[in-house]
Amino acid sequence: MNRERILSREVNATQIPSGDKQLLPSGSKVFIHQTLGGSYTVQTDFGLFRIDGVDADALGEEVKDTAVKGATLSDGAPDPEAIWGQLRQVFDPEIPVNIVDLGLVYSMDVEKTVGPAPESKEGYKVNVAMTLTAPGCGMGPAIAEDAKNKILLVPGVDDADVRITWEPPWNQQMISEEGKMKLGLI
Repeated sequence: MNRERILSREVNATQIPSGDKQLLPSGSKVFIHQTLGGSYTVQTDFGLFRIDGVDADALGEEVKDTAVKGATLSDGAPDPEAIWGQLRQVFDPEIPVNIVDLGLVYSMDVEKTVGPAPESKEGYKVNVAMTLTAPGCGMGPAIAEDAKNKILLVPGVDDADVRITWEPPWNQQMISEEGKMKLGLI
């Protein structure tokens, strides 16, 4: 597979590792390094960038359907396994292991909510506490936003809050066995 591409149109991208947003112009030459979790990590003459999957067509790739099907419980609540599945689709653009297997997700809970009167409609909010491999990681907000957007695709989820925390500090012992195998740590 040829990993070198020319952007067919301009795309919004996130610079790695700063997390700064930048517009990559049409005609830019890029080299695809990683295609995990529906996003692309590309190298340009100006460094590494992350391009979201919705812009895959600009790379000559197919835009994939991201809908999550059949993922509600009998009471209409979102299926926690579907939420965990979505979190396993979130990757740090520099590490080929998802945030769950990296041990970055500390907690996930589904909370029943009630909207304002007069409708007082019931719904479900997902709360996630996660960390990063390093406190200075500029990609933190982009990774958290990716997690939130993927959670919101689960049927039954009305809202999501993904919060970055530094307690307890992350360490390599938190990586799952599968993650350690992918990283060559065992």
